[in-house]
Amino acid sequence: MTALVRAVEALRAGRSRVIAALDGRCASGKTTLAEGLAREHGWSVVHMDHFFLRPEQRTLERYAQPGGNVDYERLLEEVLLPLRRGDAPVYRPFDCRSMRLGEPIPLAPAPVVLVEGSYSCHPALWDSYDVRAFLTIDPARQMERVAAREGEERARVFRERWIPLEERYFSAFDVEGRCDLRLEM
Repeated sequence: MTALVRAVEALRAGRSRVIAALDGRCASGKTTLAEGLAREHGWSVVHMDHFFLRPEQRTLERYAQPGGNVDYERLLEEVLLPLRRGDAPVYRPFDCRSMRLGEPIPLAPAPVVLVEGSYSCHPALWDSYDVRAFLTIDPARQMERVAAREGEERARVFRERWIPLEERYFSAFDVEGRCDLRLEM
């Protein structure tokens, strides 16, 4: 955690805003870390979970693309490009229960904005960030955390579907190797 804070603080010296990405394996602690940084340092956080694909986007062709199972185009248009222009982004989070976009929410103004979640370092988003970190976890510990969080039945779905999709994305784009920082919780 301190390595990410140090990297961001070093960048803040000459800028009014730093945009950071925290990518990594599911259940590695990305959301927990991001929420802690928001509380302790006043950073704004954008969750990749708000950018899951809408039903009409969920095609075999889209899922065949490494990292294609999130709406990175919408994140870029609604959040990252406005931030780069100095605007105050407003975006509509995807609601997994209703399978629709929710009501628009404004991103709280802050000198640091952290986009957290798997796929946040997708190549289409890469150049939008000032610093990128990858959070990893031992596979056995990962499955323990997924099972504790999701239950055994959903853990099976993670093991058979979501984790392989993540790993394919990490491998295809060498996400872990390209990030500025590698963290482990």
